[in-house]
Amino acid sequence: MADIGDVRSVLTDLGIAAELLRGDARLRADLGLDSVDLSQLQVELAEGHGVRFDPWTGHDPTVREVAALVREATAAREYRRRGWWRAGLLDEAVLDTRAHPGDRAALTGDGRTLCRAELDAAVSGCAARLAEGGVLPGDHVLVLPPNEPRFLVLVLALIRLGARPVLAPPALTARELGPAVAAVGATAVAVAGPGRRSDPLRTAEELRVRHPSLRAVLVPGGDPARGHLDLDACAAARGAAPPGGSRDPSGTALFLLSSGTTGAPRLIPRTHEAFTHLVRVSAEASGLTPDSVYLAVLPVAHSFAFGHPGVLGALAQGGRAVLGPTGDPAAALELVARERVTHCALTPAVARLWLDARAAHRGPDLSSLRVLQVGGARLDEATAARLAEVFGCRVQQVYGMSEGVLNLTRLDDPDEVAFRTQGRPASPGDETRVVDGRGLPVADGETGELLVRGPGVIGAYHGGAEPEAFTSDGFLRTGDLVRRHRSGRFEVVGRVKDVINRGGEKVPAGELEALVAAHPRVGAAAAVAMPHPVLGEAVCLYVTGGAGGAPGLREIRRFLGEAGLAPYKLPERLVELPELPLTGIGKVDKARLRADIRARETTPPY
Repeated sequence: MADIGDVRSVLTDLGIAAELLRGDARLRADLGLDSVDLSQLQVELAEGHGVRFDPWTGHDPTVREVAALVREATAAREYRRRGWWRAGLLDEAVLDTRAHPGDRAALTGDGRTLCRAELDAAVSGCAARLAEGGVLPGDHVLVLPPNEPRFLVLVLALIRLGARPVLAPPALTARELGPAVAAVGATAVAVAGPGRRSDPLRTAEELRVRHPSLRAVLVPGGDPARGHLDLDACAAARGAAPPGGSRDPSGTALFLLSSGTTGAPRLIPRTHEAFTHLVRVSAEASGLTPDSVYLAVLPVAHSFAFGHPGVLGALAQGGRAVLGPTGDPAAALELVARERVTHCALTPAVARLWLDARAAHRGPDLSSLRVLQVGGARLDEATAARLAEVFGCRVQQVYGMSEGVLNLTRLDDPDEVAFRTQGRPASPGDETRVVDGRGLPVADGETGELLVRGPGVIGAYHGGAEPEAFTSDGFLRTGDLVRRHRSGRFEVVGRVKDVINRGGEKVPAGELEALVAAHPRVGAAAAVAMPHPVLGEAVCLYVTGGAGGAPGLREIRRFLGEAGLAPYKLPERLVELPELPLTGIGKVDKARLRADIRARETTPPY
């Protein structure tokens, strides 16, 4: 695969001295390229490597960034040659009524079922109504989707229109969503109406006040006088979709969000080709067929339930997707029985709740269930075995990231592999490395960070955010510590970065600590994971008191909530210390704090 040497060769031919060609050297500021040089570089990259390179923007690219363009163009040609990337658009692959009969049931939710033809017509009609309401091809629309059919119709309609949905968990606040809105200049935001415990519409209105780019709010029953589009009317419309602009399979279909270690969300661009590839290969590895019924009880804003393989995987294989409520395991088991569900995805925390619900209520007939997928956090071997026994189905572990890293155990794996490992790549084109802190490969069985590149994995975040997350040769640094099992599957050991995995929801410790430190009665703060019987990990906050003594847990939680922190990021336990322990180089010794909270487990938290 092409690397930085190809770009250095071109620049050397332009007369640039070899000693100047560092990876971080900027073309204009450091190398002194003038307009003639830039034009020549543009021609050389286009004709020699098939790279679309625009040197006339305000951004002054580095040698490494140009090399990444060359590498990605070379990889794209290989992915297409191998058939991993196919000419087609995401919505067409998911809603294809030629490969799968239009009269087959496709989507169930809100008490009714749409067949494939009806779903396809709803998506086209919604796209037409959105265009009438001022949503244009190329627009970016922030979508906070609950598990409801109208929101799935909306997301697919935006893609069909040529607009780009930005999927975000509904639990995030206006403060946390603001950077994503600003990064893409979102023109609209789509939310559900007020719920029992949250008010997404208020969040949308807060965003609109702070971000002038937001022209409209899409909400069920929306009031045009308030600048709202009625999502119900959009989702109920039928008819032909308007022209979707110049949609290109290599173009961005949608964006997902990924939390940074500081709490700032990173935008993950997913192209039609790459995302469709992941949907297809993960659906095949999961055993989804036209006879499958997939139940989504995890939030569809997350890639696991959306397209890894998720709802889109079921639809792409000609099966049916059922959208169920989150947070109610007893209701989910009733849905399994009523809809004859064959596949469902859970986090370990939700899986344990299912076990409890099944023990308390043996009534529903769950004999249709074939595959329970578990991901989002590490599943322990004992729970995996218990799930298989209680539900009489295959347990498939799924380890992935919205960035396109996706590993699954296989349905024919022996129990030792299925219960103990987190699988191998879904994509046959994925390249993996397990490396130590110096970037050197480690032997199988030893712990190291997993690096991945491949046809489903992004090569950069939107806007070039966090370039250090990628190696110079295009591998994504996952931040996950793994061991390669003798079967070739990966075992996830932990995280390189300081992130607490609360039941599958990632809580960046740095973000929490920064907000807590703003409390006038806190001297210092450190957040660590503590064991939790259901969630796997929960948030424990260590503090030192200020002049008036440290605040209590309730006060800290109220303070953080008022600062705009999402509820799932709030600490469950508070421990006050005279001072925080430090390592030899003066950093907070979090290893000691984690050991301390494990020792305190038998002590009541309040």
